Amino acid sequence: MTTRQLDFDACYLAVSARDSRFDGRFYTAVTTTGIYCRPICPARTPSRGNVRFYRHAAAAEAAGFRPCRRCRPELSPGDPGWDVRADLVGRALRLIDDGVADESGVAGLARRLHVTERHLHRLFAAELGTGPLAVARTRRLLLAKQLLTETTLPITDVAFAAGFGSVRQFNAAMKESYGFAPGELRRANGPVHEKGGPVALTTGLTLRLGHREPYDAQSVLRFLAARAIPSVEAVCRSGDDVTAYTRAVPGGSITLRPAAGHVRLTVRTTETHLLSRLVARCRRLLDLDADPGAVREILGSTSLAPLVAARPGLRVPGAYDGFELAVRAVVGQQISVAGARTLLGRIAARAGVPAVPDRSADENGNPDAAVTGQVPLLFPTADLLAAADLDGLGLTTRRVATIRALAEAVASGAIDLDGAGDPADTTAGLLEIPGIGPWTAGYIALRALRDPDAWPEGDLVLRRTMERLGVAAGEAERWRPWRAYAALHLWSHASDNPDTTPRGHDR
Repeated sequence: MTTRQLDFDACYLAVSARDSRFDGRFYTAVTTTGIYCRPICPARTPSRGNVRFYRHAAAAEAAGFRPCRRCRPELSPGDPGWDVRADLVGRALRLIDDGVADESGVAGLARRLHVTERHLHRLFAAELGTGPLAVARTRRLLLAKQLLTETTLPITDVAFAAGFGSVRQFNAAMKESYGFAPGELRRANGPVHEKGGPVALTTGLTLRLGHREPYDAQSVLRFLAARAIPSVEAVCRSGDDVTAYTRAVPGGSITLRPAAGHVRLTVRTTETHLLSRLVARCRRLLDLDADPGAVREILGSTSLAPLVAARPGLRVPGAYDGFELAVRAVVGQQISVAGARTLLGRIAARAGVPAVPDRSADENGNPDAAVTGQVPLLFPTADLLAAADLDGLGLTTRRVATIRALAEAVASGAIDLDGAGDPADTTAGLLEIPGIGPWTAGYIALRALRDPDAWPEGDLVLRRTMERLGVAAGEAERWRPWRAYAALHLWSHASDNPDTTPRGHDR
């Protein structure tokens, strides 16, 4: 659905019903107030003659509207349609969320996508009604608005955390787009805290990450917990439930906790300028922008219907870092989940780097020493791993060669696992690496490339589970474009029935 294809009647009906299925898919601008809202805004529905509909918040802001303080557009889940399409605009939006436009400008964004700036702008104008620069600017402003509303982070720090180059630029952008200065917004709303106390850097900076309902947080967190790399990732449990997932990030750590209607992200890092990137990667890791209704509509009409009905909020666990996930997939070939964790922990211990290089930062209370101590290491980057000595870790010679070839391809830019490349082209490039076959490439596409139709060809657990359920192999074609979600339903069913799950295969 492009900007030109937005159906006014359908959008107005969704707004009138406050239909949460459309949250994040479009925004409603009201000409009489100059405000734009989410479809679920509790305010009185405006008359038809006073509304305009926009595909992206940036298009509404470019038209002169400012975000509603009541429904808070900065909390909207993302539009899931871009993952399904995986076209150039969708990949560009992912890179913008990752901060590429802030760091390298639109020119750098276009180079990552191997197109001209002019072509990129033309596509954005057709699809979203505004250009990539406006989209990046709106992303910064909405993150800043959330920080001003939910935290006590100093305004100067808010500016840099949101991606602005200076406080003066931040103040000017807020005044121009929203009509008020940052300090006015904070005084008008007052910071919102989880328990009423101040948000200090010693305890972390906490933000809410919204998602569509239903959302099966425990299935995602248990999946991640079973695969947590020692010293890089850690989890907290309460009985069978995973209450928190923590991982190392540059300058400190992040922690994700499920909450009512959202996920709480707590950031403890000296590198606050990376905040927008951390938010975007956490959303992908937990698959927070998925549309469970669209998945249920397709899979619920097939032989998987009982599985979908049992777990309507199931998500596909993503990856915080594409290269880390790819190495995980290679290491996990034909061994157990526990065995893969052990080997990955050894790789991190051998080639990883400290998350907080200067330990004196702990004395200043940022990041929190106790939490960071659980996850002291960053998983090695592609260039570090390409040069690392991996002998004596328990990896076979062939596996070491595959890891090194993968690392060299990513380090050189021949393969991009963080969103710039077309999934089909990236998968083809992976298959050219000796030691990477259809299963490994499919698993990487499913989790790192966020391809909702990825299918790990040859997966033993999938095949055995389908046989047990009486599902013919050819029926997988009926699950398009949601075969990745079908795979998760089958894997989850196998986990619930461990006696029928084949051993010796990491998923």
